[in-house]
Amino acid sequence: MSSQRKVGRQPKKYSQAARLHDLIRILENRYGATVEELVEECEVTRRTIYRDLKAIEEAGYPLISERQDDGQVLYSFIEGYNKIPPITFSLEELMTLYLCRGQLDFLQGTPFHDDLEAIFTRFRSSLPPRSVAHLERLAKASAPRFHGFKDYSGQRQLLTDLRQALLKQQRIEIAYRPAKRKRNLYQVDPYTLLFFKNALYLGGYAHNREALRLFAVERIESLSFLPDRFEVPEDYSATALTGEAFGLIDDGATQQVELQFDKEVTYLIRERIWHPQQQLQKGADGNLILRFDAAGDKEILSWVYSFVPHVRVLGPESLKQQFIAGLMRGLEYQNGE
Repeated sequence: MSSQRKVGRQPKKYSQAARLHDLIRILENRYGATVEELVEECEVTRRTIYRDLKAIEEAGYPLISERQDDGQVLYSFIEGYNKIPPITFSLEELMTLYLCRGQLDFLQGTPFHDDLEAIFTRFRSSLPPRSVAHLERLAKASAPRFHGFKDYSGQRQLLTDLRQALLKQQRIEIAYRPAKRKRNLYQVDPYTLLFFKNALYLGGYAHNREALRLFAVERIESLSFLPDRFEVPEDYSATALTGEAFGLIDDGATQQVELQFDKEVTYLIRERIWHPQQQLQKGADGNLILRFDAAGDKEILSWVYSFVPHVRVLGPESLKQQFIAGLMRGLEYQNGE
């Protein structure tokens, strides 16, 4: 279909908002439309149509594109989307959303934070001014506090590309520099973006290692797209990335860890779940024994040291010796030795 305007016909003069309304109406009432058809109906340039389609997609409409047998691309909405009733939220639910939003404030300067802002802007735009003012009060009813969080604002473009790779299941090549080691290139099928202790990790299949791997996002120096697409295995689970690790790093064999906490800190141990299969036993003199099976000596010890001097490592013996050696090194360093 020709994209030229018909002779004697004046171009339509209306705002982008009105034009977007027309485009949405056309796409809702048809199976789909090509760019050429939209150019003729709206009497604008192809560039304008592409810009408008992008605006519609960014506004949250489920726009999809499908290449036809003749090579033309047909744009349409996911079938039946306009029959879905509008989603409404109670004030309690909105407060919960604001609480969750606050926990991700450390992502400021990244595309994820921009998406959150866009979502809440959409909430506000659909409400009367009085309700918006109440929402702003709700936003202050919960406040996060971060300690030792990582700044990802300098990796905005990398995170934008990584998000696309995850959504489109596209293989990537990353330049990765592990701590205290040389930079390496990895070809990765990205499966999961993992959040752990206010930090981001990419989990996926590393073709170089022929195994699942975790990559700290702040150590990814560059990312490029490869032409290959991939399918996530049906039996894949994010837990496969961490195995039996106490935290993230599954280094070494799984072992039964047994710790004793004195009565000064037993309330802190009881108040939280430190491991899914933990066992608690009341000991003598008001102390508390905690047992769990896990791998990853470094992460276990890092956590245990946070309770010094109110903790003893009872087992296994290898972990106990590492704990004592760490305490001795700390004393030597403190004394300047």
